[in-house]
Amino acid sequence: MSERILSFEKLHTVIYPSSKDGAQYIASAIADLIRKRQGEKKKAVLGLATGSSPTDVYKELVKMHKEEGLSFHNVVTFNLDEYFPMKPESVQSYVRFMKENLFDHVDINWSNVNIPDGTIDVAEVQSYCQSYEQLIEEAGGIDIQLLGIGRSGHIGFNEPGSNDRTLTRLVTLERITRLDASQAFGGEQNVPRRAITMGVNTIMKSKLVFLMAWGNGKAEIIKQMLEGPVTDSVPASFLQNHPNTKVIVDQPAAEKLTRFNEPWLVQSCVWDDHLVKKAVVWLCRQTKKPILKLTDKDYNEYGLNELITERGPAYLINIHVFNMLQHTITGWPGGKPHADDSQRPERAEPASKRVIVFSPHPDDDVISMGATFMRLVDQGHDVHVAYQVSGNIAVADDEALRFAEFAKDYMGEEAADTFKEIEQFIHEKEEGDMDMPELRKIKAIIRRGEAKAASRYCGVKPQNVHFLDLPFYETGRVQKSPLSDADVNIIVDLIREVKPHQIYAAGDLADPHGTHRVCLDAIFAALEILKNETYMQDCWVWLYRGAWHEWDISEIEMAVPVSPEELLKKRFAIFKHQSQKDGVVFQGSDSREFWQRAEDRNRDTACQYDQLGMAEYEAMEAFVRWKF
Repeated sequence: MSERILSFEKLHTVIYPSSKDGAQYIASAIADLIRKRQGEKKKAVLGLATGSSPTDVYKELVKMHKEEGLSFHNVVTFNLDEYFPMKPESVQSYVRFMKENLFDHVDINWSNVNIPDGTIDVAEVQSYCQSYEQLIEEAGGIDIQLLGIGRSGHIGFNEPGSNDRTLTRLVTLERITRLDASQAFGGEQNVPRRAITMGVNTIMKSKLVFLMAWGNGKAEIIKQMLEGPVTDSVPASFLQNHPNTKVIVDQPAAEKLTRFNEPWLVQSCVWDDHLVKKAVVWLCRQTKKPILKLTDKDYNEYGLNELITERGPAYLINIHVFNMLQHTITGWPGGKPHADDSQRPERAEPASKRVIVFSPHPDDDVISMGATFMRLVDQGHDVHVAYQVSGNIAVADDEALRFAEFAKDYMGEEAADTFKEIEQFIHEKEEGDMDMPELRKIKAIIRRGEAKAASRYCGVKPQNVHFLDLPFYETGRVQKSPLSDADVNIIVDLIREVKPHQIYAAGDLADPHGTHRVCLDAIFAALEILKNETYMQDCWVWLYRGAWHEWDISEIEMAVPVSPEELLKKRFAIFKHQSQKDGVVFQGSDSREFWQRAEDRNRDTACQYDQLGMAEYEAMEAFVRWKF
């Protein structure tokens, strides 16, 4: 790594193409330590994390145990944290998490497993935490500590404000942490407000630390941790003072690091059009100038001398980038018939295209690209919409009970017994319980009915509305099954049936549910199977992003302007999803309703185009083309 990159990144950072690749590296390092200690007839002491970050590491370790004979008989473990209070048998407990993801699948001695106890009396917590520290010390200290990182920069449950002297203790969780955990608990109100956690000082005593981060949802905090100062407002930054920390991230989690986001500041660049556009948009933001007002002096003062030398002067670069951005704007997302399409993002022919809009959940289509969706229909394209999962777990119990009661009142005695069973189940339901099949069915019907209403409002033919109900989702819990051939084959069959010229898919990989990622992987797997079929040579794939995240201006390849009237119509389409409007189960960390997020995001995209010197629009929906 160059000295200039190191001047920004203050920790050793390894970037892998995918989270699976990074997990394999970490798992191999752990396996090497275990085998080395076995040869020395010593214990290997591991500090373990929970959450989504380490799950692939644990899968790899289980695989090594089953296929390579890796034994855990000499392994001692200490988990970072546990909610308080928390019963070990609860679905959300870290005891249960560790059993399901690792301990039940390897030959570890349970007496060597240490996980903070969420059941002890609050009066005993302080002495318990001191004994936890003592156990770590008696084991010889932690050899390898696994860490994830929260969006607030916490490690373990060391929230912002935790200093580097803290030891194992009881802490109060910040709201953003509780919001991030809310999906596992069925709402923020059910998330415990406290937790027992190892302290920053406890973590810093570890001989080797692996900090993992996957996905672009972690990109901003990874940049702060690696490139920012050491501060208790980002507790993970204390690792800059640790002698042996390795930060393992995938490419999306690294995307905001200077070496990727502003590579011209740290190294010589190959100035292709994409990088030129990225640099000029960045320069406009730094100078607060539109593109056509940038000068040679601006380029030189902000470290873009090399660009001026290779592609300058500024006037020529500005005109070139201005034209590139202008050519992304189109009111014809399906292509403008019988027009010159050489400077347009989509082809003119065929004039009427077959289109599949894939929507992970039953409302992502209208939230993310509702105006474009309606325009494709209005402009005469044969538009199909495919809802990939039922979305049943996102319906609140009281909403389902209301519909069940309606069915009872309408059908009379025929539905009375079923209603009584559902009512009793909801009344007795405990945290994390899987819904009974009848309740899940009602919740799925609610989402399906809302999707039908929204697609009907958008003008889609009833026969063009497809509910795929991908099997991976149908677990009844937040935790889903792995993607399977059955999921992929459902998508393959639909694409073969429609033979589309355009596919729209959700590329919003910051989705906190993870469902978007799996749904996109299923589409990519299907396209890999179908790529050599003749009709696929004429199929273009456009990725949109959802209510959580938007494409950067420098990435956008098609921007569809939205008028005030169209934006209002999009809002009404979103309103058709009534179960997701108020008190939504999976709100995330953003308290705005989905229609508000979508409108604010669309207006912001239009505003950024305006600030760069483009035409001023009310709003814009943005897309990036994926080439296969």
